[in-house]
Amino acid sequence: MIKPIDSGQTRAKTVMTVCIVVLALIASFAVIVDTGHAHTWVEQNIPFYWAIFAFCAAAAIIGIANWFGKSGIRVSEDYYEKSIWLDEE
Repeated sequence: MIKPIDSGQTRAKTVMTVCIVVLALIASFAVIVDTGHAHTWVEQNIPFYWAIFAFCAAAAIIGIANWFGKSGIRVSEDYYEKSIWLDEE
């Protein structure tokens, strides 16, 4: 799992270019989709509604997870090396 992450970090421009191309393909597909059978007014009249909705939902999930982490769930890396009961310092 570490090798793909390292290779992605060394080729950041290529990864960014591929992501932009994929995003453009998804956006172009959203334009050509028939909205005649949409269930709500929002789906019919707002272009890229579901893409915008998904982005906002993902951003909210990331924000909530970050807030949970800062509220005490996240611990330091040496958490288990510290002794609560013994005064080793």
